[in-house]
Amino acid sequence: MSDKRFLFLEGLVQKGTQDPMAYYGLAMEYRTRARVDDALRTFVDLRGIKPDYVAMYLMCGQMLAEADRKDEARTWLEEGITWAKKMGNTHALGELESALGTL
Repeated sequence: MSDKRFLFLEGLVQKGTQDPMAYYGLAMEYRTRARVDDALRTFVDLRGIKPDYVAMYLMCGQMLAEADRKDEARTWLEEGITWAKKMGNTHALGELESALGTL
């Protein structure tokens, strides 16, 4: 992602947008930049806005596992599994269960 796009997303989030894609995109950019705490904070904000945004649970869980924060990763992945089941998202469910199994 370009710096321009990153700054745009960061600006949207700072202004309090309710667009979940802005939060997700920004969290993923923080993850790419190895800014784990910033990414986690953004995922938490996204969860507050749209808790059924299932993809965030996998991405956040994987990021936390990579950062050797396995307990936090487990919490995110388990919550994602709950949401994937509620949403009937079998694809995401499989990915989340697989990721949880690697912890």
